[in-house]
Amino acid sequence: MGDLHMEQFEHASNVDLLSTLAGKPAAQVLMEEYGGLTKLAQVSLTDLQLVKGVGRSRAAAIKSAFLLAQRLSHETVAERPLMDTPDRVADLLRERNRLNTVEVFQTILVNTRRRLIAVQTISQGTLDTILVHPREVFSAAIGHKAAAIILAHNHPSGDPQPSEADIKVTRDLARAGQLLHIEVLDHVILGQATTERPKDFVSLRELGYLSL
Repeated sequence: MGDLHMEQFEHASNVDLLSTLAGKPAAQVLMEEYGGLTKLAQVSLTDLQLVKGVGRSRAAAIKSAFLLAQRLSHETVAERPLMDTPDRVADLLRERNRLNTVEVFQTILVNTRRRLIAVQTISQGTLDTILVHPREVFSAAIGHKAAAIILAHNHPSGDPQPSEADIKVTRDLARAGQLLHIEVLDHVILGQATTERPKDFVSLRELGYLSL
């Protein structure tokens, strides 16, 4: 972009930055004419086009840059969802897993305040078995600098009660997490609600399987 390298942008002058949009000669004229960015931002698109060397496309680029900066200053960032209960975990994953015909093992990565960073799919298995290795589970967490993770998978049979394999995997991963200082907060298994079973999920922490 012009004579600037990316690492120089932070310390570039207003003329240099404006040059990337309008060219150096026009940028110098604009800054001399208006004296600063505030007055330049107030100039209409029509008046900008009258400046020598600017023209329609460059005038549009300049106005667009100022409008983007203005919108950025007013932009609010939505807070990431809180993943502090099994119900919230189930609400997050329910629709993602509804149509799965095989078990899909996922991890929810959270920060120190238990707010969502990302959802990672770790593996897909047969109807009854999934293969999960700590390397795949925690490499995603380390890469995203997650403070903790929540394990989750679906039971296509509809019954969310954990199998012996589910319990063993949960405990093995919790121990691995202790070594890495990445806490395994829970393991939520999604199924289907029935008349006798109003909840369509279970939490292995609530069932007592994460008490190491």
